[in-house]
Amino acid sequence: MTIRVLLVDDDALVRAGLRLMLEGTPDIEIVGEAADGSQVLPLVGEHRPHVVLMDIRMPTMDGLTATETLRARDEPPEVVVLTTFHADAHVLRALRAGAAGFLLKDTPPADILAAIRKVVSGEPVLSPAVTRQLIQHVTPAGQDSRRQRATKALSVLGERESEVALGVGRGLANAEIAASLYMSVPTVKTHVSRILTKLDLNNRVQIALLVHDAGLLEEAGTGEE
Repeated sequence: MTIRVLLVDDDALVRAGLRLMLEGTPDIEIVGEAADGSQVLPLVGEHRPHVVLMDIRMPTMDGLTATETLRARDEPPEVVVLTTFHADAHVLRALRAGAAGFLLKDTPPADILAAIRKVVSGEPVLSPAVTRQLIQHVTPAGQDSRRQRATKALSVLGERESEVALGVGRGLANAEIAASLYMSVPTVKTHVSRILTKLDLNNRVQIALLVHDAGLLEEAGTGEE
């Protein structure tokens, strides 16, 4: 499978560097470039990329608005946001909107390639530990209201779905969740799909965010590794 990638950054040098790095990879094709978020939707419609590498700060339409608009569409591509600082409230907003993760702009090339391949396979590109650090660092206010909203949202899940959601929040892969809950991997995948549908979420990162917001990891005694 050839992974189609759209580059979105207002800095032409950043786009050129990403293109130079990615074009030499046999399984990745750069299908287009955009210098502003307003150009994203037309280019996605034209080229049908699997992954969008999205800068956050752009002049006309920022990457946050573009991500939210894009992820609200049917069958959207995966979005990985690009940033210069990991503890950024904008990154957290993008993740809540459905981005599959984020990359620092100085991330080593091999890690960027690995991240692109991971999101196409349905895996997030950041760990729950990083998510917790991000939440704690940039969103100290409003924790009580977020906890109430998250707890209410998660209350629609059945017992086994709740256990699977907790596993996702802990950063476990499907096989690890299956082993810990004495399920088959296909059963775990089915539960994850049902959780996403019930909660109207896009990906596992959003499940993990809800679990973190609800305080379930603290209740389960799960610390950062």
